[in-house]
Amino acid sequence: MAELPADFPPWLMPLWQRAFARDASLPHAILLCGAPGSGKRLFAEQLARALLCEQRTASGFACGHCGACTWFAAANHPDMHRMVPAADEAEDDEGEAESDSGKKEKKKSQQILIDQVREMQSLLEVSGHQGGRRVVLIDPAEAMNPAAANALLKSLEEPAIDAVFLLVCHAPRRLLPTIRSRCQVWNFERPAPELATQWLQQHGAAHTAAESEALLGFASGLPLAALAFVKGPQAEARARFAKDMLALPKSDPLKLAAQWDTWLKAKDADKQGLSLLLLVSWLQRWLSDGARLAAGGKARFFRDFEAGLQAQSARHSENWISCYNELLAYRRVAQHPLNARLFLEDVLLRVARALNKA
Repeated sequence: MAELPADFPPWLMPLWQRAFARDASLPHAILLCGAPGSGKRLFAEQLARALLCEQRTASGFACGHCGACTWFAAANHPDMHRMVPAADEAEDDEGEAESDSGKKEKKKSQQILIDQVREMQSLLEVSGHQGGRRVVLIDPAEAMNPAAANALLKSLEEPAIDAVFLLVCHAPRRLLPTIRSRCQVWNFERPAPELATQWLQQHGAAHTAAESEALLGFASGLPLAALAFVKGPQAEARARFAKDMLALPKSDPLKLAAQWDTWLKAKDADKQGLSLLLLVSWLQRWLSDGARLAAGGKARFFRDFEAGLQAQSARHSENWISCYNELLAYRRVAQHPLNARLFLEDVLLRVARALNKA
């Protein structure tokens, strides 16, 4: 029987060992904080499995074979309660898909609602299936709307017997201070670059150390995020974005805006995770790298396109920095533009002007 799950990153082991060492005295509420891709969600899943497992391994992981593990794998363990946004529960739901009656259905909620909290509270009023622990996994915790957050606060102040709350959180400052104060905070940091580079190569995300470094740069040093990026559909989108940016100083920004607008409206755009906010974020990273190269530094996010960026930046870092600062204002409204096409035209005209000055 394997001691360590195949998908469990080695840099999370110190935190896991600390949790396992204090198994009997675990706090009733744990706030797992870190950037997306830091491993906190994977850690929370493994911890929930272990807390419900009937015969854990010597390292504290779930055995994977007992009745509790079988129920967990089938997503029907009676003592495992998940609270996630309705939009995340149905991955195949396309938002406004037509129902059998031909009418458009409402988009699934992106929030965790008070009804979900009340349902969880009623379930916790009943004793556990085998008289053991009950686990409540809230992911992401900042998705709770104000009513849901206030309702949860009561459960944290007066926790049910043997109930453990695991709150996965990308942005802890968006949580109520009273919720944060009633949880023990576990932070998930970035691993050492050497360990991250080696891990990516072992998992087939990169063949060389240089490729691993380029991936880690784009993923802000988070190996799990880098691996998900390579295996997902956005790698191809990023390559297209970089190709368009390298051609931008000589191409028509209005034409490119029209192409990107069509790109964002394509049927598979949602599956690729494409959005205006994502493109603006990538633009900021491109400008940031250009400013670094113009000042004599190295690219961080687009290291695999460093040669083209180097030629494009031409040592005019002030233009790149000024344009980067302008995009900060655009990012604030990228999620809710009045007109996506006009928004893209305005952004790309400003970027093209900065690049042509350089």
